Amino acid sequence: MKKKILFLCTGNSARSQMAEGLMRYFREDEFEVFSAGVEPKGVHPQAIEAMREIDIDISRQQSKHVDELPTREFDYIITLCDHAAQNCPVFLGKGVRLHQDFSDPAAVQGSYQEELEAFKKVRDELKQFILRFNTD
Repeated sequence: MKKKILFLCTGNSARSQMAEGLMRYFREDEFEVFSAGVEPKGVHPQAIEAMREIDIDISRQQSKHVDELPTREFDYIITLCDHAAQNCPVFLGKGVRLHQDFSDPAAVQGSYQEELEAFKKVRDELKQFILRFNTD
């Protein structure tokens, strides 16, 4: 049986969306994957573009508030930013709560290419985190 995993960040627009897509792509046989935010803002176009560059399509994913999730019980709840960790709602059940702070690529100000590079950097960091993620 697949374990349920939730990636949570503030806006559910970049980090958690990319993490959801990466986890599905690399470890779908192990996990049923969800993402949400505490202040959802819509999926960021540059997150979609950064993921498309590695042949992962997240364009159909939806930004959602944590209260909109179809379940409240997860095996793992992973907050991806400090704000979400501090504002994460309480989830009942046996879920393991983990925190790994990743910088917010949407906060980078610069040219389109400089901003896209920030998304690609976070994408690559998330990919390494997901590939190393161990449930033992």
